[in-house]
Amino acid sequence: MIECKLFERLDYTAENLPCEVYENCRFVNCNFYNSDLLNVTFRECQFESCDFSMASLKNTAMNDVHFLGCKLVGVQFDECNPFLFSVGFENCVLKLAVFYKTKLKKTHFKNCNLQETDFTEADMTAAILDSCDLQRSIFHKTNLEKTDFRTSFLYSIDPELNKLKKARFSRMGVVGLLDKYGIDIE
Repeated sequence: MIECKLFERLDYTAENLPCEVYENCRFVNCNFYNSDLLNVTFRECQFESCDFSMASLKNTAMNDVHFLGCKLVGVQFDECNPFLFSVGFENCVLKLAVFYKTKLKKTHFKNCNLQETDFTEADMTAAILDSCDLQRSIFHKTNLEKTDFRTSFLYSIDPELNKLKKARFSRMGVVGLLDKYGIDIE
């Protein structure tokens, strides 16, 4: 186990992480592009300006992990170990990420690019999507109860196929709930 350590400007594309458990560590400007993080555990860790694009997270444990300014294109979070899964994202690019059936209760996404991200059957109860681009993101049988979309934009959510009780939307954002009807709102 490695605890309370700073990792800076390291490239993990050619070699794997040296340990399987990281607790209260900080990773800054590290490259995990297309890396295999099989069975690695991150507890109370922070990643800043790291590239995780196309990284494999099979059975990766993430407990209280925060991503700041990271690139996470095509990352399949649904492959993570679900036990105590807890993440947060700020100023991140999560295009084409997959959260299929992932528990994201109270997860905070702030200023994130979530274009074409798959939230199918995810539990996003009371999540906060603050100023996020949700263009072509997929919401199908997603639990969005009490989720806050008020400052996010370009989403298209079918109210008949998702749970929306007490979800919060701005007046302008309500248009994204009517897309399937093909109506013109002026």
